[in-house]
Amino acid sequence: MTNITTNIKAIRDIMRKDTGVDGDAQRISQMVWMLFMKIFSDKEEEWDLTIDNYQSPIPDHLKWKNWASDDEGLTGDKLMEFVDNELFPTLKDLDITLGPQAKIIRSVFDDTYNYMKNGTLFRQVINVIDEINFNNTEERHLFNDIYETILKELQSAGSAGEYYTPRGVTQFMVDIINPKLGETVYDMAAGTGGFLTCSIEHLRDQVKTSKDREILQRSIRGIEKKPLPHLLCTTNLMLHGFDLPAVHRDNLLSKPYSDWGKKDRVDIVLMNPPFGGIEEDGTETNFPAKFRTKETADLFLALIIRMLKDGGRCAVVLPDGTLFGEGVKTRIKEELMEKCNLHTIVRLPNGVFNPYTGIKTNLLFFDKGKPTKEVWYYEHPYPEGYKSYNKSKPITVKEFDAEKAWWNNREENEYAWKVSIDEIKKKDYNLDIKNPHVEADNLEAPDVILEKYRNTKDRISSIQDEIVKVLTEALS
Repeated sequence: MTNITTNIKAIRDIMRKDTGVDGDAQRISQMVWMLFMKIFSDKEEEWDLTIDNYQSPIPDHLKWKNWASDDEGLTGDKLMEFVDNELFPTLKDLDITLGPQAKIIRSVFDDTYNYMKNGTLFRQVINVIDEINFNNTEERHLFNDIYETILKELQSAGSAGEYYTPRGVTQFMVDIINPKLGETVYDMAAGTGGFLTCSIEHLRDQVKTSKDREILQRSIRGIEKKPLPHLLCTTNLMLHGFDLPAVHRDNLLSKPYSDWGKKDRVDIVLMNPPFGGIEEDGTETNFPAKFRTKETADLFLALIIRMLKDGGRCAVVLPDGTLFGEGVKTRIKEELMEKCNLHTIVRLPNGVFNPYTGIKTNLLFFDKGKPTKEVWYYEHPYPEGYKSYNKSKPITVKEFDAEKAWWNNREENEYAWKVSIDEIKKKDYNLDIKNPHVEADNLEAPDVILEKYRNTKDRISSIQDEIVKVLTEALS
């Protein structure tokens, strides 16, 4: 068996020598589309055996085995000419009527580019990738772990408002929601596919027959608006055995809120919406006036409420700002608690999303169809000896064993407390309620903190208005 860790390191080292590849994001994009081609090639061997009369949508001369697998084949300028003038143009314009696999390829190459310029280095990368056999179960599982590392590295390229969700958090949310085969699992900002692949693994034991496998393939769905995360997500899903397109390029916030009807509703939403992100001008007008804002996380929360079926379940990551924020945030929280039972908020400590952001986050769990009567809070503690989390010491799913043991037999304790809906209404839907079992030590009063938040928000708004004014004058 090849050493995949060594392979990935070798690929990165070779790419660093190529002048066409500039920075982490381009290097990862380049590596992943090439890995995708090899994974697709290995999957085709499998589909030839498992899908009746399988017809490849890729022309013979463009198949990986016919241009990449020969380690002494095309190289140098001829190889780059082939990739840039034949491979990419054909795959970007592939006829999607050729089947679901054609749709996967077309969606991957629509917004993917070849950044490498040196054909000799390109050949070296191909030769390393070709050593990996993705039909070998051990290698596939090992690569999944390496792939997680690649996804984390992507964040160093800096994607404002978007953070890799730690595996421990994703796993805990999926375990608590506990998807059943046949339920639709949806992530409206799928990123690189963490919630979807975790759900697939969770459902794997429920798949007993080929019919069950078809049901699973149809019930995992996602949307991602950016090309690179979409490429990563599609590759990730293929590694997890998906041969149908499950994640589409789109931005659900750009579609009118009122257009989402009963036929669009889903059983389960699992997601970490980009927070701190600002949507394009005009996006908010797709929403009812009471929900209009440019804050991405708020718009997604309003949309989740709309998209869930009655009886549907949701687990979502949201920042502290959503809990205590006023104005539109208050109106969305009121809508949430009138239409859904917000039964649990797990408050995560600082550093869970280090090194990407220091923003404190919360996991909200709710069911649609009945109003909220009380909200339980659980304050997740650091493990003994920890003062924060970091890359080498991330939060783990094992840490959530205490929440899992408490979940179905709830009692107040040093970490858990409940608040009635009447109390929440009196606080004007401020959900930033501190643990009553912990003495407030040198903390500023909530109204002082809120005033600081308002002042900061006003300053940001004023600066934004000034920028718009300067740009308008410059362009007029």
